[in-house]
Amino acid sequence: MTFRSGLVSVVGRPNTGKSTLVNALAGEKVAITSSRPQTTRHIVRGVVHREDGQIVFVDTPGLHKPRTLLGQRLNDEVRHALADVDVIAITLPADESIGPGDRFIGAEAAKVGRAPKVAVVTKSDRVKPAQMVAHLAEVAELAERSGFTWAEVIPVSAVTGDQVGLLVDLLVPLLPEGVAYFPSDQVTDEPELIRVGELIREAALEGVRDELPHSIAVVVEEMVPRDDRPVDRPLTDVRATLFVERPSQKAIIIGQGGSRLRDVGSRARQEIEGLLGVPVYLDLRVKVAKDWQRDPKQMRRLGFS
Repeated sequence: MTFRSGLVSVVGRPNTGKSTLVNALAGEKVAITSSRPQTTRHIVRGVVHREDGQIVFVDTPGLHKPRTLLGQRLNDEVRHALADVDVIAITLPADESIGPGDRFIGAEAAKVGRAPKVAVVTKSDRVKPAQMVAHLAEVAELAERSGFTWAEVIPVSAVTGDQVGLLVDLLVPLLPEGVAYFPSDQVTDEPELIRVGELIREAALEGVRDELPHSIAVVVEEMVPRDDRPVDRPLTDVRATLFVERPSQKAIIIGQGGSRLRDVGSRARQEIEGLLGVPVYLDLRVKVAKDWQRDPKQMRRLGFS
């Protein structure tokens, strides 16, 4: 049996279902998700293992018109991911018409001539068959206008799982022959400390106002097993700080009497315990880092190189 392996970059506009799709493909949560656009802030890899191959899916931030230094750097990460992969998978949600953002991404993908392009029509469960037919015509036109031909076009629903397995079946033959990049029990190369910080940010994104999502950053200061616990009753202490850009945002995150921060901590703790497999004591603090998205020094301090 020929073994194939390679990197598949998942790109698209913000909020087109990239992270949800990668999680469904990997079989577990490797990237946080939110209804807010531009939730993903760095490259996340999800690994799919098969007898005939291994696919490393590269989940990328959504390409967008940047308004801050952070936005510019996120776009740079996407372009870097496009330049060094074996296949480019472009997410095009079935319930949204093809627009300028999709055409921009098509043009960027066209610059990578050697890599096959696959149209992944996400959120297929949200449309009726007639809408899907019309959308697929738009998808075909996008490739024609961008100057390339789709290697595959496949509608999927990461929520219901419809055709997710078929997507993998179609991608494996597009990869070069090679060896596995990761051991068979590894689904991501994301460090646990980073994954914990992302789970906290995901919890903080729920129900916040429009101006807040992009202003929230999380730094995990400490994550250690508590040493005075018996072996059969372990506990891990996690201490993390949520950074926002203005005092008014800090007040929103904390909530009246600390109520909202407690809710964030409760949701995040459940997710972290699922990831680590042990009970967790989560200590959250909120601090202001004024206009950090526009300050290179503060961005470095918050983990954005």
